Amino acid sequence: MLKSLYKKAFDIRDGEITISFFMQLYIFLVITVLLIVKPTVNALFLSALGAERLPYGYLLVAAVAILSSYFYNKALKRYSFKKVATITLCAFGFFFMLLSVALHYKFLEVWLLYYYYVLISLFAVVVTSQFWILANMVYNAREAKRLFGFIGSGAIAGGIFGGYLTTLISAAFGNKTSILIAGILILCCVPILYRIWNLRLRTLSMYTRKKEIHQVSNPDRNAFQIILKSKHLLYLASIIGISVLVAKLVDFQFSDFAHKAIPDSDELASFLGFWFSSFNVVALLIQLFVTNRVLSYLGVTSTMLILPLGIALGSLLFLTVPELWVLIIIKGLDGSFKQSINKAAAELSILPIPYAIKNQAKSFIDIVVDSVATGIAGFLLIFVIKGMELDTKFVTTLTIFFLFIWLLLIYKLRDAYFDSFRSNLKSLLLNKDESKRNFRKERTIATARHILQNGEESEILTLLSRLSSARLNPLKKQIVALLDHPSNAIKIAAIEELYYYKEGTALHKIKALLHTSDSALIITTLQYLLHHTKIDDQELFTTYLDHPEKPIANAALLCLAQDARLNTNLGKQFNLRDRIATQIERLGTPEGLENVAETSDLLLSIAYSGLNEFYYFISIHFSNKNKKVAKKAIEAAGITTDPLFVGNLLQFLENKKLRKAAIKSLTQYGPEITKTLLRLENEDAFSLDIKRNLPKVIATFNSQNAVKILFKFLGSNNLIVRKNASKSLLKLSSKNPSLTIDKRKILRYILLESNYYQSTLNALATFTKLVNNPPADSQEEAKETEVLLAREAIVLILREQVDQSLHSIFTLLSIRYNQEDISAAFLGIKSKDDTARINAIEFLDNLLHIKLKNKILPLLEVHIIDTDVDNLHSQDMIAQTEFDAVRSLIRNRSRQMNIAMLHLIEILEDTKYIAITQSFTKHKNKNIAKLATRVSTSLQRVKQLQK
Repeated sequence: MLKSLYKKAFDIRDGEITISFFMQLYIFLVITVLLIVKPTVNALFLSALGAERLPYGYLLVAAVAILSSYFYNKALKRYSFKKVATITLCAFGFFFMLLSVALHYKFLEVWLLYYYYVLISLFAVVVTSQFWILANMVYNAREAKRLFGFIGSGAIAGGIFGGYLTTLISAAFGNKTSILIAGILILCCVPILYRIWNLRLRTLSMYTRKKEIHQVSNPDRNAFQIILKSKHLLYLASIIGISVLVAKLVDFQFSDFAHKAIPDSDELASFLGFWFSSFNVVALLIQLFVTNRVLSYLGVTSTMLILPLGIALGSLLFLTVPELWVLIIIKGLDGSFKQSINKAAAELSILPIPYAIKNQAKSFIDIVVDSVATGIAGFLLIFVIKGMELDTKFVTTLTIFFLFIWLLLIYKLRDAYFDSFRSNLKSLLLNKDESKRNFRKERTIATARHILQNGEESEILTLLSRLSSARLNPLKKQIVALLDHPSNAIKIAAIEELYYYKEGTALHKIKALLHTSDSALIITTLQYLLHHTKIDDQELFTTYLDHPEKPIANAALLCLAQDARLNTNLGKQFNLRDRIATQIERLGTPEGLENVAETSDLLLSIAYSGLNEFYYFISIHFSNKNKKVAKKAIEAAGITTDPLFVGNLLQFLENKKLRKAAIKSLTQYGPEITKTLLRLENEDAFSLDIKRNLPKVIATFNSQNAVKILFKFLGSNNLIVRKNASKSLLKLSSKNPSLTIDKRKILRYILLESNYYQSTLNALATFTKLVNNPPADSQEEAKETEVLLAREAIVLILREQVDQSLHSIFTLLSIRYNQEDISAAFLGIKSKDDTARINAIEFLDNLLHIKLKNKILPLLEVHIIDTDVDNLHSQDMIAQTEFDAVRSLIRNRSRQMNIAMLHLIEILEDTKYIAITQSFTKHKNKNIAKLATRVSTSLQRVKQLQK
């Protein structure tokens, strides 16, 4: 009965009740503890030190919050989330209990009060963000949309219960008991965390877990530049910063008057706990009954005016009646409106910003802007109020001043908000000038309607992707009409957009799309019926899993596999394991192997199911002669994110036809795969074809972390890896100008590559001379021929390396300087026309930094003065013996060069190379080590014979 009620009320499915209950309990306990410790520690701080010390606490909180966030996210990326979360919870529990002991023995030093004041702020940031990281790991996007409301109700309940509990306990038993209970409750979260982990996360691969952590970790350094370049984001960040600053000024006054009215710490904690919970009750009521109506009536930016205007009216009242009850009203307005109406409006105000930029900017605002604003508030209170020895009542004047700035910024945001929407929509119009003129003055919605009704396929798809998560009712009719569009891609995109409208929207139209030949459309349709209608899951799976039309039955199996991966009860209920086994048996026959469509669907079903006993079926089809099936097997491997397939996917980088599919699948593993690739590259575990494509894989992540990894690839011993890393860096910098690329590092790598280029030219001069003028000695004719052929092979490798190294130098120069200028200079250098070459040198002489100029230009002149590489005689060429050239090349070059050098040494039979060959007998590459051992043994025999 209760289970059925839960399912209907909160749209919870079978198999989700247990995990959702534990998630709700987790956040309930976290917020309950926060509402116990926050008023208690605040009361202790105020009673012992007074409100005049609060500004110093604000400054400490600001500094520590930024630092701890940085190191905490570093820890999350390096260690298991489970380990970090457990240590965090246990540490907070221990410190709370320690405070209880300190209170019992009345040990309250000044430093201890500051320590716990900062600790409570850290607890609020770290443990709550830790919970939402866990929630994003536990639920996929669709589950989150259904269940986060139910889980979030646990946070609201904790916010109400915790404060009232503090009121009762502090009044009856004192603060030491409240803090002790908080410590016990937070430790109770540890077994709940382990239960959640075992229910949902234990079977996920390390790559999947780390992918979620990377997505919610601290923002890249370039987020600040993104905000500066966008007026919309700059105004929004400024508004949030000002709102935090005002909140701290209000908090300071409220705390000061409350402390003066209630000096006893136990009574003060009881008072603060009561009002904090009461503010949460008001926030809940506003959110449930007022927020949507106000947003619909006033719009986004007008709704954002309510909070600052409310605080302004309260502040004016306080100037007339400076009493505690007025400050309770102001604090209540800030506490309740900020978490309801203002929060919803702020979330909607960032809507026109593209998703990736939005995520980066939001993380930066939440962490950095909030902390900086807190620090500024502390600074102002110390140097303006305390420094000028003003009464705390004058803080209201400061508050009103910042409220004026707040209102002004909202006015500015209004224009930026609509400009962002207009530019997003109008950028989708045809590139024809006439079309642009026709629509330049049209309203935003009218423009969107025109695109949806008359646009080309690419324009409609781009608009729908931009509208993602926007519920624009005026466009609903046009989006529903797209379900009749001839393009299946548009139909799929339209269905995805309808998730943001009322449940069951266009149900009959969408249901009719099941009977089509496009498997992707059938799958999207079934997913909509499962996740966004009132149709019971059991009814759907019962109807479609055994449907007579095979495409529909296969799509139903895939949907079951997707949902059952994190809901094992659903898989057991509909016999997922047996159904997949039956399908494998049927499609494993010679007749079944020819069924491309069904085999492809089954591969994806296996991947989504997470049932690793069937992964062998994916491995088998890697070698399928039908490239469509092979690509689908590669895609399936990426979906699993199982370490088992990493080696196979890397091997496919050698195959041109399957390379794109392999790169896309490797990207599915998330940013953590970059560390694996870097480690394997350092171990020299790849073939040349794989190595040359590794930078392409890294670049697909299009992030600051990708830039960091590509810089490490620039330090590779393999020239091709360096060349492709430089090309990928250039592509990233052109594609995403907001990424930060350290120009000083680029300068350093240009100089290193120039050194490599010079050493290659030196070696080329040495071996070219040896080939053209072999030394006169008494070698047998057959041996002379072998030596000559070995040296010619080395010359060919060196010629290729000269060209590739030059290309790398100019690619890196394109990152540091204007790409078009450097491209023009490179074409001039490579030209056969002497005048073009000289002009290119002159151009670079005026363009390059003096350090680069002095290093690169003398080397480039070799291409002009010494056009015949057989007669290299530049003054910068260093005369080398063959021994010196071999020793230099074998140590700092690629595997290809190592093998060529060892082959030459073996033919020369010169015992002075024994030390070199012995150093390579333990090379990390087995083939090189084996060859070096053979050559070393051969030289040792020669040495014995010479004796």
